[in-house]
Amino acid sequence: METREKIIIIGGGFAGLQLAKTLNNKNKKVIVLDKVNHHMFQPLFYQVACGRIEPSNISFPFRKIFQNSRNTQFRLTEVKEIIPSQNKVITDEAEFTYDKLIIATGCKTNFFGNKELESKAFGMKNTQEAIGIRNHVLMTFEKLILEKSRSDDGNWNIVIVGSGPTGVELAGAFSEMKKEILPRDYPYMNFNNLKINLVSSTEKPLAVMSPEAQEKSEKYLKELGVNFMSGEVVTDYDGDKVFLKSGKQIPSNNVIWAAGVVGNVVEGFPSEKLIRNRYIVDRFNKVKGYDNIYAIGDIAYMETPKYPQGHPQVANVAINQAKNLGKNFLRKNLAEWNEYEYKDQGSLATIGKHRAVVDLPFIKFQGFLAWYFWMFLHLMLILSVRNKLAIFFNWMWSYFNKDSSLRLIISPNKKNNMEQ
Repeated sequence: METREKIIIIGGGFAGLQLAKTLNNKNKKVIVLDKVNHHMFQPLFYQVACGRIEPSNISFPFRKIFQNSRNTQFRLTEVKEIIPSQNKVITDEAEFTYDKLIIATGCKTNFFGNKELESKAFGMKNTQEAIGIRNHVLMTFEKLILEKSRSDDGNWNIVIVGSGPTGVELAGAFSEMKKEILPRDYPYMNFNNLKINLVSSTEKPLAVMSPEAQEKSEKYLKELGVNFMSGEVVTDYDGDKVFLKSGKQIPSNNVIWAAGVVGNVVEGFPSEKLIRNRYIVDRFNKVKGYDNIYAIGDIAYMETPKYPQGHPQVANVAINQAKNLGKNFLRKNLAEWNEYEYKDQGSLATIGKHRAVVDLPFIKFQGFLAWYFWMFLHLMLILSVRNKLAIFFNWMWSYFNKDSSLRLIISPNKKNNMEQ
């Protein structure tokens, strides 16, 4: 009997999950390793942070996904080190050997080495961080109504650092929350005092999109009352004040960092295998210097004639690199393998109700039509029918009622914390 090739996939994000699905029920033994037990749909984290949808609506347990698989297994464990010379992966719970290893560990929030910022500002790269933002912001208003004073100006400033899609979507959602929801929850508080500040190092928001999208998104932000601070760089945050390079200071107890990402590199590789914290790979996603180790998605640095500085760290790249690699693994010989070529399918962002911008290769449009397109596309990308319906229902409820009933403050019970 022929022995099945053993493939280990580290990470169950867009890239890792897509590769596992491509190899599902094929003549391979596939093991997915991840430190959480579910796949997360990251583009909608901001809606969890603002109480628009439940975390469970965009979280998909791996064991449910592969419940009927004949060849794919999942292990809940955190990878600590890779030993390429022994074809071995070391985790906090066990050791795994492999015939082929795929690193799909994605990215984490980039605080640019500032430990003070990292410890006091919120990132938004996983479900726990999104829930943490929701808890913290809602607790701010609970404290304010008890204090019945504006003694701490930091409570009245929400600061979002970074004006990419995550930043502008958060700013728009918090602005609508300020206008439509908070005054009904706290009828005796004056929310005119609440400021949503979007700090941008660029002159326009959504710098990676078209000039039309940049102009329109800035217009939308101003219509929503967002304080868009262009050409400003955050240098530090002490938990009470945000310090800007220009010398300005913003008092704030609610700082969300959306100003960049950095690769989740696993220990075990020399620095010459990396560029900007991404593994150097060839056109087949094979890591430089290794015959059986591959990297896909945000963690992979692949130079091509069209992208000499590497591909953008977006979901489309991750998914299609995974599909291409999976199909290559299923081919009988290397001569049949296809190189990866990125086809930019466009980008989009929403900045509140009826306000969105869409850049497609063949057309660019903004406004309410773009907003409906954004909603439809994201619904189609959600994995399960049940989750699609749950999200659609929440969106429709919010659309017609200008409200949401998902503003739960959920704090962990320390007594039952398994880490203690």
